[in-house]
Amino acid sequence: MTREDMLARLIAQAANPDPHGGVELITLRAIVEEASELGANRALDRLGLSDARAQDDIDELRELLSAWRDAKASAWKAAVEWLVRGVLALLLVGIAVRLGVGEMLS
Repeated sequence: MTREDMLARLIAQAANPDPHGGVELITLRAIVEEASELGANRALDRLGLSDARAQDDIDELRELLSAWRDAKASAWKAAVEWLVRGVLALLLVGIAVRLGVGEMLS
């Protein structure tokens, strides 16, 4: 029996409630569970992640994303280091000009 068949049976069962007590809670929970599972499977199908290689694809995407994050962090770190070096170099040049080091060398 497929999930669609199971869901159809549960809905039919809920459509004909017990005249004394209404629809049983267990029937409603089963409907929600089957509908959720069916919806999740449909979403995975639409994303192309329902085959046997899906886990490998997800693992590969996670590795790629991790590498991207590492590269981005390294690039920011390098940019900040170069910026600090540039500021320090300008500061040293400013101090040298202020002290008249250029005139001493001439």
